[in-house]
Amino acid sequence: MSSAAWRALFTLICAVALAPTLVPAQEPDYGLAPQRIADDVYVLVGRTEDFSRGNGGNIVNTAFVVAPEGVVVIDSGPSRLYGEQLRRAIARVTPKPLLKVFNTHHHPDHYLGNQAFADKPTAALPTTISGQRSEGGAFTENLYRMAGDWMKGTESVPAREPVSPGLVTIGGRPFELLLFAGHTQGDLAILDRQSGVLFAGDLVFWNRAPTTPHADVATWLATLDRLEALPFRLMVPGHGEPVPDARGIAQTRAYLRWLEGALRSAAERGDEMTELLARPLPPELATIPLSRLEFARSVAHLYRRYEAPTLKQAR
Repeated sequence: MSSAAWRALFTLICAVALAPTLVPAQEPDYGLAPQRIADDVYVLVGRTEDFSRGNGGNIVNTAFVVAPEGVVVIDSGPSRLYGEQLRRAIARVTPKPLLKVFNTHHHPDHYLGNQAFADKPTAALPTTISGQRSEGGAFTENLYRMAGDWMKGTESVPAREPVSPGLVTIGGRPFELLLFAGHTQGDLAILDRQSGVLFAGDLVFWNRAPTTPHADVATWLATLDRLEALPFRLMVPGHGEPVPDARGIAQTRAYLRWLEGALRSAAERGDEMTELLARPLPPELATIPLSRLEFARSVAHLYRRYEAPTLKQAR
């Protein structure tokens, strides 16, 4: 081999040796850790935060119940990745098969994980399925902007099976499916009759300010009264730690009553939206995480509805 050829070979060997090693990008990890809150009942508690690239949308409570013949899942989380990691978290607890996945309502943090359960029955109220179909694309795009790479490969997959309220037995365990409204047009609450655990979805927020993009506040307040009358032993809110009493209902009710009063009185005075936004929150509500942010969002979502009757009368 000529000296020129040797030099070329040596240069190639050095280039290969010094080339950076390609390491596959690690999958983001939600760190899902099921908490046992009753016999065969587990909850995965999300953060009391807004959507961000730091949390990947893990701001929601999901749950599962291990019945004699298999597993019932309640809400699938905010992304395909979350749903996949939820399945793995369930498998670490029990080898039993997945029987059904319920979506409590159509907001994205509660159902965009459906994609990971494509081989299993997914179920929701008809109004929820309709909302998933009509708004799912926009929801997904918005979460891509807010949560970034956590959302990679996520598509909106609406629930396939419409459900009706009533007592059902799944996998040998009785559940009561309860039809409500207020947070959205269709809110499914699920009472596990064996343990007394009530999965309230986003009808109840605990130590996290309620969200209101599809809310009817008066209906929501009436629904909270109905929830409070149910024979539950432990409540799992849509956001926040499980609570063994009605504290979550009371806090959600207090916030919504104040919100409705603030919106109504501002409309009656003819306040501009900027004037309403400057209004201070009561001290007991101001300390709830995200209360100021969610108040601003609620003004944007709801104030025109309260203004409309006042403006009509003025004309």
